[in-house]
Amino acid sequence: MGAMSVRTESSAAHRAGFACFVGRPNAGKSTLTNALVGTKVAITSNRPQTTRHTVRGIVHRPEAQLVLVDTPGLHKPRTLLGERLNDVVRTTWSEVDVIGFCLPADQKIGPGDRYIAAELAGIKKTPKVAIVTKTDLVDSKALAAQLIAIDQLGKELGIEWAEIIPVSAVALEEAGRSPSDKGGGGRGAGQVALLADLLVPMLPESPPLYPEGDLTDEPEQVMVAELIREAALEGVRDELPHSIAVVVEEMLPRQDRPAEKPLLDIHANVYIERPSQKGIIIGPKGKRLKEVGMKSRKHIEALLGTPVFLDLHVKVAKDWQRDPKQLRKLGF
Repeated sequence: MGAMSVRTESSAAHRAGFACFVGRPNAGKSTLTNALVGTKVAITSNRPQTTRHTVRGIVHRPEAQLVLVDTPGLHKPRTLLGERLNDVVRTTWSEVDVIGFCLPADQKIGPGDRYIAAELAGIKKTPKVAIVTKTDLVDSKALAAQLIAIDQLGKELGIEWAEIIPVSAVALEEAGRSPSDKGGGGRGAGQVALLADLLVPMLPESPPLYPEGDLTDEPEQVMVAELIREAALEGVRDELPHSIAVVVEEMLPRQDRPAEKPLLDIHANVYIERPSQKGIIIGPKGKRLKEVGMKSRKHIEALLGTPVFLDLHVKVAKDWQRDPKQLRKLGF
């Protein structure tokens, strides 16, 4: 008898599928992705609208594989780039198996959230989970009020939430740390596992979609460009967030290096829209650009597992956000 129960246990069908997190800019989507995957995949930045590419993080489990598709934030388009982003978002939503709608616990539901929720209501078949992020920033009374408000929002728009799940950003950060510093990961790891437990049953039965070791299928060059862009955005005055695009022109192993001492040469251009922005990025005596280079090089080396020589240049691509030709060149 014992043996039989073991067998039914192990023959449970493997599930695999796609989930995406949506929410207005800064709702905590990338942090969630990184915590679930356990590695820095999507870029996180404290400014809105920085994740532009569909970066997929992959959660491997013995019984399931959850592929996270990180869409750009949906927002009311003001430029051609904005419209393109929104098209990408809608296409992605209709193709995934479950959608997680992220709403920060510390902010009342606003017009931005309603705009997204109304769009979600139009996508009928896909199960939707409301994820309340940043719960560490509020007390239990405020959290309860937010949970009720989300339930209400669903009723108003005819969205049937499959689950409403509170998670704490701090716990997520802890859980997302690398295995070497497991010290504080207890609480966070539990929350992340719970979230994955709730999402997995919504996936279709399927063999794994990606090989075991994969964390993302985003081409390395695009991820490298994102890491440089993140470093370039940090601490820059507010006029720049949308005006930076990074293109990795080439990534080549340095010739004539002994096998045990490889070096990867990366040549990248940081594009801005106006000559006046050049000084902001480069900084006095080139100090700022040097810092961007040092910071992003560390992240790139961690990502690729190899020493890197990073060659960065700042170029002006006039008004690239409004010019279809430039958008194509910059990968949109």
